[in-house]
Amino acid sequence: MAVPKRKTSRAVRDSRRATHSLKAPVTNACPQCHQPKLPHRVCAECGYYNGKEIIDTE
Repeated sequence: MAVPKRKTSRAVRDSRRATHSLKAPVTNACPQCHQPKLPHRVCAECGYYNGKEIIDTE
């Protein structure tokens, strides 16, 4: 079984864990209805993407 030769320092340990934080998803405003939507996805409110109606939402 492999055993570490030296104790991992707090700086090395904490630097490795610095990228483990969670971030809230980024949202953009829809250019048609100005509701928040995820980038590169069809707007759930109006059904538009890239200036074209993709989904009919009636």
